[in-house]
Parts: sequence; structure tokens; C-alpha cells
Amino acid sequence: MTKRHPDTELIHAGEGAPSNAMPVTTPIYSSSTFTFASSAELEAYQQGRSQSFMYSRYANPTVMAVEAKLAAAEGGEAAMLLSSGMAATSTALFGLLQSGDEVICSAAIYGGTLQVLRSFLDRFGVRARFVSMEQLGALGSVIGPSTKVVWFESPTNPTLRCADIAAVASVCRAKGVVSIVDNTFASPVNQQPLTLGADLVMHSATKYLNGHSDVTAGALVGSKALIDRVMPARKLLGGVLEPASAYALGRGMKTLGVRIARHNSNALTIARWLETHPGVSRVCYPGLESHPDHDIARRQMHGCGGMVCFESRDGQDGAVRFFDRIALFQRAASLGGVESLCSLPVLTSQYGLSDEQLAEAGVTRGMVRLSVGLEDSEDLIADVQQALD
Repeated sequence: MTKRHPDTELIHAGEGAPSNAMPVTTPIYSSSTFTFASSAELEAYQQGRSQSFMYSRYANPTVMAVEAKLAAAEGGEAAMLLSSGMAATSTALFGLLQSGDEVICSAAIYGGTLQVLRSFLDRFGVRARFVSMEQLGALGSVIGPSTKVVWFESPTNPTLRCADIAAVASVCRAKGVVSIVDNTFASPVNQQPLTLGADLVMHSATKYLNGHSDVTAGALVGSKALIDRVMPARKLLGGVLEPASAYALGRGMKTLGVRIARHNSNALTIARWLETHPGVSRVCYPGLESHPDHDIARRQMHGCGGMVCFESRDGQDGAVRFFDRIALFQRAASLGGVESLCSLPVLTSQYGLSDEQLAEAGVTRGMVRLSVGLEDSEDLIADVQQALD
């Protein structure tokens, strides 16, 4: 199906709008199904010779308009919107893997991704092998004959470790393996993995892409050939994003650049302040020179994002006390919105993981994760200080 202009050429002729109508914003096409004038037109659609739409689980004008914008933002040929980040993750994995295949995944990974690999794909004969960040850096000796996909985050959740995307992608390309980068924490403003050689980018679009904590969505971006390869999984699993949420996502993306600039600035200010506090034993933020991957971040990122993770010197007791005392930061599990949020990884993204699994991911029970929003940085620091003191 040929893409149309994202905003100006998606007006259905049957609605009586003038042919020269050019909407400033993308219209919401809430219709679940679309009509055909004849059997010949329907046949042309089924043969891929028509730009018409048939059923919104397959394609929808509003959704396609936002997909075009996202593909442009990431520097990709095509994009696919889904109903959540986990829908994007599972659709990509089910669309690319089959029984007997292996997926290599960084051990420092979102807990939901970990569970899909361990609890579901394993049932269908797909093996998941988890590697450390150091092993990811020496990927050539890790990839085996059955490896088909390498999946990793950069920066990771919640420790903000950064992988050398260009190096990983280069090894994968040489071995004929699909490289997939979860770019949720960075956003296309701070990092574009496709331009660094990665094959596919995944987003929990619920986070920075939307930016207002009012949409649940996911996205995949890559070459048209790879998106077309995954498309049957979206159609048959039914995880497509509905039009009203796609519209809200597209509206949120209009302010992505200015929002990310403020997230970057506020987060760096707070991270630097946290390093000076005696109650904090470690601060995880790629923009700090103390971060183990600071040089990698400087090389491949244009800003280090709005996520800051720190470790209380008093362990889990200290983290819990901080969590219960914050006032301006809100206690919530998500991230990437205009408001500042705080969570405890062992009670949210890494909940239920064993001590061994936590150690593999570099997560401790005394960690606190901050999603730094757009409020005044002095107010945010005052809140963090009163909670720590």
C-alpha cells in the first residue's frame, strides 16, 4: 500500500470535503471499516494496486499519518504503530523468530521484555540467551549459528548503561542477524539508532514520544522491507493502535524537541546535585563523567535524556524512605511525561526478579528511578533534598 501525505491527502472523497482541503492537524478517522465502489476496486486493493483502506486493523489514515512522522523522526523508511510498547516488542519478536531460533538479549533489559522472552517465546522453541553489557561489546564471539535477533536497550532501564550501537549493529550486519534497539529512554531527538546501523528501533511511545501520560502506544521503525516482514504479525495478533490514540501521539510529537531539551537540562542538573549528597552512594546518568559509558553516550547521543537513577546509601530502607517522602515528584511507575515521577525498580520494572537476575541487570534494592519532568529545576532539587534529608 502506497503511503499518502501524512496530513493533507488523507481526506476521504466520500465525505464531501473539497479536493483542495488541507487540514492543519491530522484528522481522526474513527471508522473501523471503509467502503469500495466496486468489486474491481476491492480486487485492486487486495492485489496491492490501490491506495484505498479496507479495515482499520490492517491500516487506518490517521495511524498511517503518524507512522510517517515517526519514520521521518527516526530516519527510517517505514514505521508501525501498536497498542503498547509490549505489543511492539512481542509483535517484532513473534514476527521475526520461529522455533529453533535464538535471540540474544542484554541482561540489562526492561522486565516485561525479559518475561516475554522467558515465559512465552520459550514455549514455542525460541531460545533466549542473556548477556552482560561487556559481552554485548564483544558480540562477535557470542553470536551463534542459530542467532537471528539481537535485542538491547541503550540507555538501559533503570541503570542507564549505554551500548555502542554502531559496533553492535556492525557485527549483526556481518553475521546476518537483525539488530533491534529499544530507543524509548533516548527518543529520536537524543539518539537515532538507524543512522548508526541498527536494523529496527522499538519505542514505548507511551513515554517521551507522547509525553503527556495520556496515551498507551508502541512503535517499530526501520526499513520498509523489515516493517513489511513484521506487518503480518501485527495484522493477525491485532495489536494495532486505534486512531484517537494515534492522533494524540502525533499531537504530542509536535513538541518533542522542546520537551526533550528541557528534560535533558533538568535531569543533568539533578544528577550533578545528587552526586554531592552524602546520602547517595551512586548516581546513574550518562551525562556524568562518572558514568561508565559516558564516552559512548557523548559519541552517539545528542543529549542524555530525562531519566536519572541513584542508589541510597542506606539500601532499600533508604530508598523506601525517600519514595514515601517526596512531594513534587509523583509516585508512579511510568516515565517520559511532562510531570516528574519517581519509582522503585524492585517494586516496578524489575519486580519479582531474583537477586541473581537483579545482579545480572546491575540493579540493587536500594535504587530509586527518577523521571525528571519539565518543572523548575530548583523546585525539583528542593523536593529531592527534603526527601533525602
